[in-house]
Amino acid sequence: MEKDFFKNYQEFCKSVTKKYEDPEKEIMTWGLGISGEAGDVAGCIKKTYSHNNDQKPGIRENLGDTLWYIAAICNFYGWDMQDLFNENVDKLKKRYSSGVFTEKDAGKRDRIDWNEKTN
Repeated sequence: MEKDFFKNYQEFCKSVTKKYEDPEKEIMTWGLGISGEAGDVAGCIKKTYSHNNDQKPGIRENLGDTLWYIAAICNFYGWDMQDLFNENVDKLKKRYSSGVFTEKDAGKRDRIDWNEKTN
C-alpha cells in the first residue's frame, strides 16, 4: 500500500462529494449512506448464499461504496482515516492479545455501549 494511501483517498473523495450548505443534512446524508451500503452488502451476501445467485461482484462494489462514505464522514469531522485504521488495529490487538480470535476475548465486556447516553 502506498505511504499516503488514506490521505490521498480522502482528498480524492472530497473532489467527488456533494457540497451541502447545511452541515446537519450533510452528516445525516453520509450516515444514512453508509447504512444503505452496508444493507446492500448484506443483501448481496444473502442472495449469494441463500438464493444461489452469485453476487460477489456486488459485495465488492458495495464495500467500496462503504469506504467512500467512511471517507466522507472522516472528512466531515476532520479525522484522518490512517489514524482511524491505527486505532482500530490497536483496539483489536488489545482485545485479542494472543493474536488470534477466541470467543472468550470476543465476549469481553470492557467495551463502550455507544447506545447509552454519554455525558
